[in-house]
Amino acid sequence: MCMRLFGTDGVRGKANKYPITAEIALKLGKAAAIVLRNTENRKPVFLIGKDTRLSGYMLEFALTSGLTSMGADVYLVGPVPTPAVAHLTRSFACDAGIMISASHNPADDNGIKFFNFEGFKLPDEVEDKIEKLVFTDLSTDHVTSKEIGRAYRIEDAGARYIEFAKGTINNMSLKGIKLVLDCANGAAYKVAPLIFRELGAEVVLIGNLPDGHNINKECGALYLDTLTAEVKKTKADCGIALDGDADRVIMVDETGKTIDGDHIIAIAALTGLARNRLNKKTVVVTEYTNLAFDALIKENGGKVVRTKNGDRYVIEEMVRGKYNLGGEFSGHIIFSDYNSTGDGTIAALQVLRIMKEQGKKLSILCSVLEKYPQITVNVKVKEKRPLETIPKIAAEIKAAEKKLGKEGRYIVRYSGTEMLCRVTIEGKDLKKITEIAERIASEIRNELS
Repeated sequence: MCMRLFGTDGVRGKANKYPITAEIALKLGKAAAIVLRNTENRKPVFLIGKDTRLSGYMLEFALTSGLTSMGADVYLVGPVPTPAVAHLTRSFACDAGIMISASHNPADDNGIKFFNFEGFKLPDEVEDKIEKLVFTDLSTDHVTSKEIGRAYRIEDAGARYIEFAKGTINNMSLKGIKLVLDCANGAAYKVAPLIFRELGAEVVLIGNLPDGHNINKECGALYLDTLTAEVKKTKADCGIALDGDADRVIMVDETGKTIDGDHIIAIAALTGLARNRLNKKTVVVTEYTNLAFDALIKENGGKVVRTKNGDRYVIEEMVRGKYNLGGEFSGHIIFSDYNSTGDGTIAALQVLRIMKEQGKKLSILCSVLEKYPQITVNVKVKEKRPLETIPKIAAEIKAAEKKLGKEGRYIVRYSGTEMLCRVTIEGKDLKKITEIAERIASEIRNELS
């Protein structure tokens, strides 16, 4: 069998190189038609969306060919955010949804992620079934010409999502708010500006001219320099930066300060606690969320549940515990009262709603969370050997644990989507944690780079 297809967030890689090839996409479509079929009395229906990468056309057509060859119908919705695919999959009563995107990665990457009929990402065991079929001979002989599926272009898919998103704040007027919106030259470039403008906000646009190659290029949630400068220049009330597929958001307040996922979740959680709208008074975050967050929530009568890194694990815990708010510091924020996955636009709308209702600037709202210093060093690696099996790295990590004691913590692990090892150290002494992070990172470079 070839190397594993699925990673922590679907199938990803360089476009037109294994596994992101037309051949694999075709087989994924065929396998998905078998595994994800949710109805017996009608043709299965799949919905496919994509971001603005040039390679999206290749993968869209290959997936469609695979699905229709197995007798499934396909709804093509074009460039829309990942959370729009999750919503529209439910809205159209589809058997499953597929998003073609590599999220925040560069334009020459791409990916394929699946949602089940409820709009949730697939668990590992279902991905394993699809993967097993991809590596077998998937015959289509049993599908006659009359049974081959059809593909339909859904022209109003974006408009449907726009109305859905506005409804999450009950179409509240945002008149009086001036914002800078960075669409990352990605999937939200059409829908996001209309959502905020139709609600009355004054919108200054950047990152809204995709050409197939410039998605996430010096724009979006991972590159805030242009957004920050524009907020200051235009004297806006805030800035909103989406990533390439708009499932995450990072904001900038009126002073130019970065407002990350921890701050946004904290603002929403405190509001929910005050209004008795936070289910079980609990919020779900990952191990990367700052320790100061826990103290803040507990001080206000709430509870924090932590999961391992990855929005899929946050969502799984939210479903299990019936919680309605969770997310990551990176900007994946899930308001499960509205959508089944992280939604950058909806998260931004919730913050704007709170700003409007409370009559407070974003800088005031986010000042409730004073983070402990945290350092993250990303180290490029050529291989991903278990860190505990490399003596010098293991020794440096053990030394870090001793130095930090109860006043800090460390997270050292490989990225699930990139050839990186991330070293995160958190504590009250910035100089101390910086030295610890660099020592561990140095050993990783020596051994694995």
